[in-house]
Amino acid sequence: MPDSADTNAPVRDSARGRYRFREYQVTTVPDPMALPAFTAVCVTGEERNCAATSHTLHTSDELTRWIAEHCARTGHQDYEQTVRAILHAEPGAWQ
Repeated sequence: MPDSADTNAPVRDSARGRYRFREYQVTTVPDPMALPAFTAVCVTGEERNCAATSHTLHTSDELTRWIAEHCARTGHQDYEQTVRAILHAEPGAWQ
């Protein structure tokens, strides 16, 4: 069945269908027993990135200190930050 209001329009793909997706409500809660994990990678460089990487740190202050030390040694100013945390999903209802 064509989607268009023009009934004389050719059907481009007869296998095409309409799909409806329901939304699943879920709440995520950080695990209070797990420490967050912060890492940074230096992405300064014109031809290639420096790629110096911090080890896994557990506070944003530690990460800022690592960045400051690397910046002071090298003058590099661009970093990519990754923050990881363990989450617990609390399922809700389908809508």
